Amino acid sequence: MKTFSRYLRKEVVSASLLVLMAFIALFAFFDFLGELDQVGQGGYKLKHALIFVALSIPSRAYEIMPIAVLIGALYALTQLGRHSELTVMRASGISVLTMLGSLLRVGLIFVVATFVLGEYVAPPMERIAQKWRLRSTNAAMPQELRTGVWLRDENMFINVRKTQPDAALEGIKIYELDDQHHVLSVSVAQRGEFAGNGIWTLSDVVRTRLLSDKTLVERFPQMQLHSSLTPNMFNVGMVVPERMAIGNLYQYVHHLEENHQRTGRYAVAYWKKLIYPFAALVMIGLALPFCLGNQRTGNVSARVLLGVMLGMGFYLLNGLSSNLGVINGWPAFPTAAAPSGLFLLLALFMLHTVERR
Repeated sequence: MKTFSRYLRKEVVSASLLVLMAFIALFAFFDFLGELDQVGQGGYKLKHALIFVALSIPSRAYEIMPIAVLIGALYALTQLGRHSELTVMRASGISVLTMLGSLLRVGLIFVVATFVLGEYVAPPMERIAQKWRLRSTNAAMPQELRTGVWLRDENMFINVRKTQPDAALEGIKIYELDDQHHVLSVSVAQRGEFAGNGIWTLSDVVRTRLLSDKTLVERFPQMQLHSSLTPNMFNVGMVVPERMAIGNLYQYVHHLEENHQRTGRYAVAYWKKLIYPFAALVMIGLALPFCLGNQRTGNVSARVLLGVMLGMGFYLLNGLSSNLGVINGWPAFPTAAAPSGLFLLLALFMLHTVERR
């Protein structure tokens, strides 16, 4: 049994890694074509586009990992079937459930790899990639954030025009409101640095206080701002929610809830990050029933094509479910779990059908 498990693990892992590398190359090529529109703008050159695409590869690998596992498992199992190895295994007393258990243990390798990639590798690389693009195009903010980053902290609304790689902020405006939403003061600071423990040190501050009978302008070389906002929250606009780390997503969703703001896309992205690694188990379980039965006449290319179609269907359904959930205000957890849940039901149904034969 141990020999069977090792052999199965070797075949599935090697095939899945091969498919993963092929998909990474394909997606990287398309990403590079997309970057060509930016070449020539603000000093953005071909080498900048190549480096940006290279830095984005971990994020792409995270997104396509379940698809690679499905296609790789389909290919490996189909090859075993063509050589009658699956038939011999079943004739030796190895049941479908035993095979499934061995495959799920292999799938756990990809669950761990997907989690590590999505939590510790892809998010920092994605931030570096976005900052690299901004520096290369001489831009302060991404195109969609030309007015800067806007955040709320209780009765303060804070606008930041530019974030630096060292977490410093530039071009800060702070609007302080009372409980009736009347403006009490407007503060403008040239620079802000995070000192820790919820304290920001602002430099070259001009504060305009709106009193009942007059306007008072005050100037401070330095001023401390007490806020629950952290540097990661100001960088939230640099990376799309789906490519953020779970810890940062949780912190930002909690901040939005405390300030009675809609969590929307960030809450869905948070639950997706928790659920998505386990999609590898669903995909590897889905591959097994397709590869049982009369395999000697099986067409490998047809089964690989089927895997590609199922994998892309899962990829598209995952994005569609998230967008529909945000637009319609659906609960975050069911929205994030729906694609994996549907494919899990499909896998269980097919396994039940095969087991009854």
